[in-house]
Amino acid sequence: MSNSNRYILEAINLHKSFKAGEVREHVLRGLDLRVERGEFLAVMGPSGCGKSTLLHLLGLMDKPDSGSIIIDGQDTTYMDEQTQAAIRRRKIGFVFQRFNLLNVLSGYDNIALSLKIRGLDTDGIDRLLASMGVAEVARKSPEKMSMGQQQRLTVARAIAHKPDILLADEPTGSLDSANTQTVLEMFKRANEQDGLTVVMITHSPTVASAASRVVYMKDGKIIDGNT
Repeated sequence: MSNSNRYILEAINLHKSFKAGEVREHVLRGLDLRVERGEFLAVMGPSGCGKSTLLHLLGLMDKPDSGSIIIDGQDTTYMDEQTQAAIRRRKIGFVFQRFNLLNVLSGYDNIALSLKIRGLDTDGIDRLLASMGVAEVARKSPEKMSMGQQQRLTVARAIAHKPDILLADEPTGSLDSANTQTVLEMFKRANEQDGLTVVMITHSPTVASAASRVVYMKDGKIIDGNT
């Protein structure tokens, strides 16, 4: 159990490997990272350095081989899957490069479904969609929206349940420069006005510059930055 209220998210000595045929590939090699409450952190590094693996571990979507993931003072590493899922649903929002929206539902209903799964009411959806600039397409299927509109909808879905932490994996990788700027401004507004802690994976120095702190990964470790 962490004895500090300063950090909302801590990764301590994380190791993670995957088996590929007869070979075991070590992706994370004793990684340490601490994220302050209310921080906007960008994690940069070359392809294959373990950035996405780290984000999946921080979001409790996978388990490390060893090491600890501490969220809001709770060591989640050895919790059962049901308890981890409850923490994930309550405290964490996710934004990915692939939008993962359901085309059989409208934009509005994609968000409503996410809230209903968590047992939350849907009263604030229209206001949220308006703040994201997608109110006019909210009743359309995502496949009938532009990529920028789909990503803004994805951000809205990720923060609709008012999580403490937003984890974003290359969230602007499919967007042009104008839509990239729009999404980053959404992150900054949620971070600065609502106190949302943001951890964003990116390979782009321009995108990373939107964050308040940048750390760098190489060969499964944080190699630069104040961890």
